[in-house]
Amino acid sequence: MQSQHSCVLIVAFWGNDPPMEPLVLESCHSTWLFDTERMRFRRVLKGLDLDSHPASTGWRPYFGLDIDPVSESFVVLLNQEGTRLLRSWRHVEHCTQCGGEATGELSLDELRSAARA
Repeated sequence: MQSQHSCVLIVAFWGNDPPMEPLVLESCHSTWLFDTERMRFRRVLKGLDLDSHPASTGWRPYFGLDIDPVSESFVVLLNQEGTRLLRSWRHVEHCTQCGGEATGELSLDELRSAARA
């Protein structure tokens, strides 16, 4: 079986805050933005547009991010003890998590808007 590869995007955003280059991970149903300098993240939900703006969570702190390149899984540590966490998988071509059918894509403008919110 061939190894599946996906890319990690880094996109620069400017606004009222100092410039930020978040780490961007694509899962089947969300785009995850990680502000690695401020140790915070947010999810932009794919396929859920509210009044022509993508739906997203607020910025939340995180205490670690573990990305497994073999399984394409990633784990977000929500507390220092590592007892609260979120696990997801990066969406890849022929994705075993969603059967290859990811929810809609977001444009860079939509990601910039979500990062500044």
